Amino acid sequence: MQLTEKRPASRSQMFLAFSILSMQGFGGVMAIARRELVEKRGWLTPERFLADWAVAHVLPGPNVVNLSVMVGDRFFGWTGAVVAVAGLFTFPLLLVLLLAVGFESYGSITAVQGALKGIAAVVTALIASTAAKMLPSMRAHPGGRLFCLFCGIVTLALVLVLRWPLPWILGSVGLTAWAWTYYRLGAHPKPGAR
Repeated sequence: MQLTEKRPASRSQMFLAFSILSMQGFGGVMAIARRELVEKRGWLTPERFLADWAVAHVLPGPNVVNLSVMVGDRFFGWTGAVVAVAGLFTFPLLLVLLLAVGFESYGSITAVQGALKGIAAVVTALIASTAAKMLPSMRAHPGGRLFCLFCGIVTLALVLVLRWPLPWILGSVGLTAWAWTYYRLGAHPKPGAR
């Protein structure tokens, strides 16, 4: 288990890392972001990734853009945030423009449509595998394992069964989780804390 975070050597290394991350992210990049930033580069610990991803998820805008801003800013300030976002968008933008031109000509072909639909199964599996990798990080959560499991089950039920929109879930489950975690952090302060 990685205990400390490494620092990117330069802004250009960060640009390259986020470019690589974005070029692998078809339909979502959570799985790739975790592998690139935690497992491959060691820039974030599993716990830090989980915390940052949670914040990135509840902020307005695309999750991975929010994450890239936070990571870039952490290591190089505002210039790092700009470089990380630029790395995230430069090559995908060029690729999308090329694909748009090609799709206009070939998009009606049945094989192309089938391939695009088949990618959905792969994306679903990537999201599920990343969620499974993130679960061990919850062991150290101050709210406790049972509370985290409870929040997860309630959130799934609200999304899948009741089809609640995100603001309602954040306003109910999110605020409840925040309040409980805040209480637990106050009730059980870390050693050396006042």
